[in-house]
Amino acid sequence: MMWDGNGYGGYGAGLGGWMMFAFMIVFVVAVVVGIVFLVRYLAQASSLPAAWSAGMPTAAAAPESPKDVLKRRYAAGEIDRAEYLQTLGDL
Repeated sequence: MMWDGNGYGGYGAGLGGWMMFAFMIVFVVAVVVGIVFLVRYLAQASSLPAAWSAGMPTAAAAPESPKDVLKRRYAAGEIDRAEYLQTLGDL
């Protein structure tokens, strides 16, 4: 039995069928790429607050004063007591 071209086997359905197939491929690829970007965005967004609480400086943080830097260096053992007191007196 011969088909009349209105179904999937006729000559008239060739171009339309290929265009629909190409559109479906493009649509599936776009959905997969969108899901990948969404997962990466959500993973990055969820890790930011933990990084901030770990001591990562923010843009709104005030710069350290010279006395704070001196105290931090003395506490870390970078300078001794005499140098600390001398520099503190100079400030």
